[in-house]
Amino acid sequence: MSKYIQDAMSREVLPVYTRIAEELRQNIHQGIYKVGDKLPTEAQLSEYFSVNRHTLRRAIAILKIEGLVRVDRGRGTFVVGTPIKYFIGKRVRYNQTLMAQGQKPRFRLLQVVEISADASIAKGLEVEIGTPVALIERLAFADDQPINICSSHFPLARFPGIIQEEAIGFLQEKGSISQLLREKYNSDHIRRTTHVYARIVRHEDASLLEVPLNHPILLAESINVNQDGNIIEYGVTRFRGDRMELVFENE
Repeated sequence: MSKYIQDAMSREVLPVYTRIAEELRQNIHQGIYKVGDKLPTEAQLSEYFSVNRHTLRRAIAILKIEGLVRVDRGRGTFVVGTPIKYFIGKRVRYNQTLMAQGQKPRFRLLQVVEISADASIAKGLEVEIGTPVALIERLAFADDQPINICSSHFPLARFPGIIQEEAIGFLQEKGSISQLLREKYNSDHIRRTTHVYARIVRHEDASLLEVPLNHPILLAESINVNQDGNIIEYGVTRFRGDRMELVFENE
C-alpha cells in the first residue's frame, strides 16, 4: 500500500476510493502524470493500492467526473488535465482566451479552397445555393495538444482574394482570422449567434483530434457579422469534449 494512503488512513476516515482519487489527483497536479499520459493499468493500480478493481474504478470515476482523465474502452485511462474555458461572447477572440489561461495557441491549416455553398452553408451565410464560398479549415492546438477543428466559410464576393497566397500567408503568420479581416478588408468580426450540440466525433476528425471513434465532442455552429450587421462567416467548430468548456458571456 502506498505511503500516502497509509498516512491518510492515520489522519481521517475516508472511503478508500476517495483517498486513491486524491493521490492520483495530486500525481496529476504535480506532473508525475502529464496531459496525454496513460495511467498504469487497472491491474497495476489495484496491486499498488492493495484494493480490488471495483474500488479502483470508483476512484477513477471521480477523476473522470472532474475532467482530469478520460477512459477509452480497450485502450486505457488517459490524463486530460483541467478543461480550457472558451468564452463565447460578442467578440471572436480565440487566441486571447487561450493565452489568458496560460495556454499557447497554434494552428495548422488543413485546407484553403473555393467551394460551392451547399444548403447548410447557404442558409448560414444567407446566400443562394451554389454561391462561390471560401473554406478555411484549421486544426487548433493548445500547448501542442489538439483541441478543435474549425471550418470557416466566407462569401468570396465580399472577400476577394481571401484564399490567395498573400492572405493565407498573413493568416499563417498572425494566426488570427479576425486580424486578417480587420487589416485586409476593414471588416469587424462580431459573433451574432452560436448553437452548440453534443456529438460523437466523426471518423475523419478523430485522428486529427487524437481521440477514439466513440469520443464525445461539442459542435458549435456560429454566424458572424461585420460592423454593419452583414453576415460574413458561417463557422462549424468541433471541440474535444474532454478538453474544452464553453462559457457563454452576457455582454
